Amino acid sequence: MNYPQVKPRKELSDKNKLLILAIYATSLIVFGFLVNTPAEIIGGIQKIIASPDTLISDYIGIGGLGAALVNSGSLTLIIIFIFHQVKLSINGFSIACLFTVAGFAFFGKNLFNVWFIVLGVCLYARIKKKSFTEVIYAAFFGTALAPVMSEILFSTKSLVLIRVPLGIAISLAIGFVLPPVSAHLLKVHQGFNLYNMGFTAGIVGTIVVSILNSYGIIPEPQMIWTRGNNKILGAYLFLLFSSMLITGIYLEKKPWGKFKQILEYSGQLVTDFVLLTGFGASLINMGINGFIATLYILLIGGDLNGPTMGGIFTVVGFSALGKHPKNILPILIGIYLGASVKQGNAHDPSMLLAALFGTTLAPIAGKYGLIWGIVAGFLHSSVVRSVGVLHGGLNLYNNGFGAGIVAAILIPIIEIFRTDQAKSV
Repeated sequence: MNYPQVKPRKELSDKNKLLILAIYATSLIVFGFLVNTPAEIIGGIQKIIASPDTLISDYIGIGGLGAALVNSGSLTLIIIFIFHQVKLSINGFSIACLFTVAGFAFFGKNLFNVWFIVLGVCLYARIKKKSFTEVIYAAFFGTALAPVMSEILFSTKSLVLIRVPLGIAISLAIGFVLPPVSAHLLKVHQGFNLYNMGFTAGIVGTIVVSILNSYGIIPEPQMIWTRGNNKILGAYLFLLFSSMLITGIYLEKKPWGKFKQILEYSGQLVTDFVLLTGFGASLINMGINGFIATLYILLIGGDLNGPTMGGIFTVVGFSALGKHPKNILPILIGIYLGASVKQGNAHDPSMLLAALFGTTLAPIAGKYGLIWGIVAGFLHSSVVRSVGVLHGGLNLYNNGFGAGIVAAILIPIIEIFRTDQAKSV
């Protein structure tokens, strides 16, 4: 699809893009120190690092709100620094990666457990004679399996001399296999599951957990879920998304024209809005989707906490890489309907996360329309309930795993109907 090229008001360098993203990360840290004392935050981060991280482990409940915010902001700033040092070109993948890490640093990723997977990916790059920039997104998206390290180190009862090398070895091995496996599995769902690494991590995690189970190491899923922070977190999120809108409008000469262009794309991987429409237009889309995701949680009586903050941030990040209001709303409708007619309620923790993370199926709605988007969301609300047991809660991107299965089955079925319709015409 061809669009008239409208130049942004001011072309931003990668350095300036990172600066804006760093300001958002820093706001998390500042907010953390506003709600808790330094001593409380340090103690809270220690608790976060030393706790098992199987789903669902709300860091707000484990270490406190301030510690969860500082953990998220600090980890994101470290990765921004790495992006800067390797002179990475900042695009939709970069933004999706950063916000996904920031989000999951509220429930599962911390300043300690992510680096062994990253090192495993670095080892793969070294052996295959690739530069780190070629695998950098696999490295940081691949931290979906970071809880493996925490689980082995802090949940097993074997000697420390066994736990530490075992955890490091398994994490390195996971990081090593993720890049080639994720590239191969992309073909299975044809890019209709935006969280391809979640699908990959689910399969790899299933194998890892099966091996661990055979040696008597059985991960136990958790349910640490906090309530009562809707006002304070809601205020922060609304300020954050408002700043994205304002910044995006300032950067673009014709902001709403660019945003309208975004709505015309299906979102199927790879649809990089930063490259296609500009950084400013992407910020506008990110801000709007952030409002939609937050309002969804609040309007159905859900909780703003570590896990839902993770879901909202991931929606926002992938709003630079495939998601927009037109293709996420049908998925939200489908999941809401699915949750409403099955056991449980739409505001149950599992269904709140299914709604937020289930928007990974947005490209189905973007390409095939409203009805198929609703169908995809409806199916996802069932599938995601069952797949977590396969990886023992060690794959943080559980919805990406479930969505990969839904897309792999649903796309061929949709194509059958489309073929029959074409023949009838």
